[in-house]
Amino acid sequence: MKGFSNRFTDFPDYIIGITKEIWEDRGIATLHDYYSDDIVVRSPASVVVGNKSVIGATMATLAEFPDRTLLGEDVIWSGTPEEGMLSSHRLLSTATHVHSGMYGEATGKKLVYRILADCHAINNQINDEWLIRDQGAIVRQMGWDPKAYAADLIEREGGFEACVKPLTPENDIEGPYKGRGNDNEWGEKYADILTRIMGADMAVIGKEYDRAVQTEYPSGETGHSFGSADQFWMGLRASFPNAKFQIDHQIGRDDPLMPPRAAVRWSLTGTHDGWGRFGAPTGKQVYLLGISHAEFGPWGLRREYTLFDETSVWKQILLQTG
Repeated sequence: MKGFSNRFTDFPDYIIGITKEIWEDRGIATLHDYYSDDIVVRSPASVVVGNKSVIGATMATLAEFPDRTLLGEDVIWSGTPEEGMLSSHRLLSTATHVHSGMYGEATGKKLVYRILADCHAINNQINDEWLIRDQGAIVRQMGWDPKAYAADLIEREGGFEACVKPLTPENDIEGPYKGRGNDNEWGEKYADILTRIMGADMAVIGKEYDRAVQTEYPSGETGHSFGSADQFWMGLRASFPNAKFQIDHQIGRDDPLMPPRAAVRWSLTGTHDGWGRFGAPTGKQVYLLGISHAEFGPWGLRREYTLFDETSVWKQILLQTG
């Protein structure tokens, strides 16, 4: 890999390797090298600029969850070392809530949850990132309801005026990565499936998904077959029936020893106008950032992983409703 350390065999090895080095091997200082000085890290909860801010946030997380692990399940990527590469990295994280911190008083709860992160890297350094943790799964395992957690967080951060504002198009910051992914057929196929679902063509699930599909959705929800996919996507779209759906990035890949795969980053922008996953409609403006991974087999889409941050959706609604 031109421009990258020769200790990494390929781009997935780089992404998985530095993640373990930073978090589990306590090489937090390596973020000075692996992250650019002015990196933009967007999560649904906030926009953070600069590796110094990332280092501070990393240390705060490890102080609260000292035994945290990040198990790399897959890296779906596009680009070249010369022009830069975009990884969509799926992780399964385990952690114990040992100390008090951002999630409130220590509960001692053992957690399991997923993370999806899109990172742009060039010359051995990451300079742009989109990061989604399954906050719904985290807080539910601690005994919180996502809406109640969001309300409590607003108070702990100093109230409506002082609290950290969730990511929206208005406070987003443009970073160096301007790419849209690649034109591989599997990325195009999955982007088309999601676009049709968001266009109310729910019949596409029965046509394009494997009847034995395994689904992994926010709040750690594992399901199987058409009904699981239908209920999840229906409940999401029903909450925001008039919101604009947009494909922001798509990658498809065919790799040895792996099924055909796709990674799609997408967004919903609009108002909470309908009854669905987020309860009674409030009419409030919401921006929802999502990332989805899919694996295909001989009978259709056989595994689907989708994440967005439920707590940040509720925080946006609560900040507008009081």
